[in-house]
Amino acid sequence: MKKLIYSIALCSSLTFLPAIGHAQMGDVTLKPGMKSQDVKQLQEGLKKKGYFKGNTTTYYGTVTKNAVYRFEKANKLPADGIAGRSVFRLLGKPATKVAGVSVNKSAQVVREAKKYTGTPYKWGGTTPKGFDCSGYLNYVYKNAAGMKLPRTVAEIYKKGTKVSKPQVGDVVFFQTYKKGASHAGIYIGNGKFIHSSSSKGVSVASMSNSYWSKRYLGSKSYV
Repeated sequence: MKKLIYSIALCSSLTFLPAIGHAQMGDVTLKPGMKSQDVKQLQEGLKKKGYFKGNTTTYYGTVTKNAVYRFEKANKLPADGIAGRSVFRLLGKPATKVAGVSVNKSAQVVREAKKYTGTPYKWGGTTPKGFDCSGYLNYVYKNAAGMKLPRTVAEIYKKGTKVSKPQVGDVVFFQTYKKGASHAGIYIGNGKFIHSSSSKGVSVASMSNSYWSKRYLGSKSYV
C-alpha cells in the first residue's frame, strides 16, 4: 500500500504543461470569454428554450453565462454558467457535433484506452513504453480526441465539466495521499474504470473496490 500511495504521489507532482483553452482543444465545453460560431449556436438553442434574450453573437459574455446558469438550474444540473455536454444534450444538439466534437468521441476514448491494457507503470511515463496515471490520460485523449490535457491530475481536475454520475469516457478522480485530486482513470461503464496503476500498470478497476470507493472525489467530462 505504501508503494501505491508513493507512486501516485509522484504521478501528481510532475511539472505540468500550460493548459490550452477548451475551444482550442476542440472540447465540447464553452465558457465565458470564448468567441466562436459554437457560442452563437448555444445562444440560439437557449433562445428557443426561452433563456436567452436579444440578438445572438459569437461571444460568450455575462448575458450568455447567466442564460446558461438559469438553464442549468431549471434542469437540475450543477449550475456554474459553463456550457458542457449535459447542457448541449438537453438543448437537443448532440446528434451531430457540438463545438467540433462528435458524440462518439467518448467511445473512441474508451477504445483507445483499452489498447494499452498491460502497459507497465512508469513514473513520469507518457508513452506506451510506460505510463504514470496522468501521462496515460494525456496520451489517450490526445490520440482519441485530439485533446491536450494538463500534465498533472490536479490540473486536469480543474478543467472539464463536472458530472453527477460518470458516463463512458468521463474521467473519474480520487483523493489519495493528500487533499484534492491525485489519481484518475477513465470510466468504461458498468461501475469500472481503466487507469495506470502503480502495481498493475494499465488495468481495469472497480469503482466499488474498498480502496477506490473511499477515495472517490468526483467525475468530469472532457469530450
